[in-house]
Order: sequence, then structure tokens, then C-alpha cells
Amino acid sequence: MTITITWKRVVAAVVAGIAAVLLVSLSGVINLAATSGHWPITTWFLHWTMQNSVRTYAAFGTPDKVIDETGMVSAAGHFAQSCVACHGAPGVKPLPVMQAATPHAPNLATIDGKYTDAELFRILDHGIKYTGMPAWGARHREDEVRRMVAFVRAMPRMTPAQYRGLTAIDPAGADVAARCIGCHGADGRGRNGPDIPILGGQQAAYLRGSLIRYHNGARASGVMQQAAATLDPRQMATLADRFAAMPGLTRGGGVAPGDRSMAATIVRDGLPREQLPACQSCHDPAGAKPYPVLRGQKASYIAQRLRNWRGPEGVVDARLSHDTMPVIARRIPEDQIDAVAKLLAGR
Repeated sequence: MTITITWKRVVAAVVAGIAAVLLVSLSGVINLAATSGHWPITTWFLHWTMQNSVRTYAAFGTPDKVIDETGMVSAAGHFAQSCVACHGAPGVKPLPVMQAATPHAPNLATIDGKYTDAELFRILDHGIKYTGMPAWGARHREDEVRRMVAFVRAMPRMTPAQYRGLTAIDPAGADVAARCIGCHGADGRGRNGPDIPILGGQQAAYLRGSLIRYHNGARASGVMQQAAATLDPRQMATLADRFAAMPGLTRGGGVAPGDRSMAATIVRDGLPREQLPACQSCHDPAGAKPYPVLRGQKASYIAQRLRNWRGPEGVVDARLSHDTMPVIARRIPEDQIDAVAKLLAGR
């Protein structure tokens, strides 16, 4: 018996196939419970597909620089608050309930050599669908992702003592300040991390306002948004007052009147032709204006933030942090950023 294939029969077969899939899905007979697991072939296929996707997109969609080993303290602090429950850490087991997921989070101590730095960057920045691996908490914060790549890359050879030394705290501790001290230090000086600002001596109102902005998502940072997510207004005020009362940043000083360098001109007078306002017009050395005090701040941190605000060429996103800073940062000549940072810091 010969069956003639016609377009009508093809369409009918396709419709019947779709209807069958919908009926099976509607019936609920497909077991999607985490306890059911996957067939070995399914696990292999899904993981193989994921690796191929990561490899392809990492080859074309990641920046030239994907790793930064200068910010291990802040990366470790974020890992301790956000990742250790699923992935564990040196000397710390993942939570059993997280390991009961399908698929469960991998042991990061065993990934050495499985992924390139660019592939790790891709995974950390964009996450993986249907695995519970989220994307980075703030878009356009490639600087934070680069630091986490370095931390994850170092974990397979990290001892429990080294991990505890980086985090410095038990993130589940009762003291709400513990989640801050791990990165910012008990003295508010940032534990020598070039990417961590000095908070000691900063204006309490500014610190409180920053926590509020991180909490509600108005200020972008995958690290700080996570740290502030569970804080209530009273805790934010307590933390702000606590760090503001510490020694650290100072008032007074400013650019010497006789300094005629380009950086001094930018800080003191601005560049009117480039529509660049003077830095001191907002960041008053006396701390009389509602903007962060910068005198005594780490010059490395100021320079890093200015470069991050500049962002990729052609991209303007004022939501990255303060509404005006991305625009202002792009108007500062690149070769003057370090000098401007040092002057603002009083170095």
C-alpha cells in the first residue's frame, strides 16, 4: 500500500504532533519533581549543550579583559553572602537543601581547567537558564564580574584558612555589621582592597542614602545590592552612623592655589569648553554639600570608579550610579584620571 505524501497530510501530522504534546503537558503526567532527576543521557545532553553555548558566546560576547586579581576581598565577601549556600567554599559545605536541586550547583573546587577565564566571565555575568545559576545582580558592572572570575579561579587551590582570611566574617552572624566588616573592615578602611572605598568618616546621610539606593535598585552593584537587600531602614541608619563615626576621611585642604596642572584645573575650575564642571563644586573639601567626601579616599578607588562610569565607548547609561557621574566621567581626559583621583584624595 502506497501512501502519498501531500502538504495537507504534512500539516495534519504537525498539528497532531503539537496537539499530542499539549495534551501530555496538560495531563500533568510528566514528572518535573527535582527528586525524579534526569536520565544520564539527558544530563549529558543538557550539560553538553550548555558548554557549547558558553564556549560560543564567550568567544564573541566577552570583553578583552575578563579577570582582575586585585579585588579578592570584595569578591570573597560577595561569594560568602550569595554563593556559598549552593557551591560551598574551602572548609564550608554547601547547604543540603541546595544540593537537592536538579541540577545541583557544581563543586567549584573541581572546575579548574574545565572553563577558560572568558567562559567563567560569561557564566558569572549572564547565568545559565533552568539551572538556578542567576545572572550577575547588576548589569554593566563588568569590573565586579572580573574580580569574581579571579576568585572562582583561585578557589581550587585555596585553603580554608585562606578563605576565612579573605572573608573575615561569618555571614550568618547576629551582628548586622558583620556583612559590612568582611569587606570594609572593622575600621572602615576597606582592608587594603583597591576596589573597596574607605567608609570611615564619610557623611552619615550619604552612607544611608547609598544603602537605600542599593536596596531599592536605584544604584547598581551586584555586590552591594545583595548586601543591602535584607537591611531595614533602622539597620541602614545604624550602619551609616557607625561607619561615619570612625576616623578615616577628612575635611579641609583642597587643591593648592598655585597648582596650575591640568588635573588641578579640572578639580578646582573644571573645563567650561568641554562642559566639565569643577569636581570641587560638588565634592567640597569642607564636606558642606550632600555629596561624598573624597579627601582621604583611596586614589585607586576614585580612578577605578571614574573609569567604570566612562563605560564602553558609545554607551551612556546614567542609571549606573549617580545620575550625572557617567556623563561627567566621560568628559575627563583619560590621561588625567589618575592625577585627578590623587588630587581629590589629597595625595
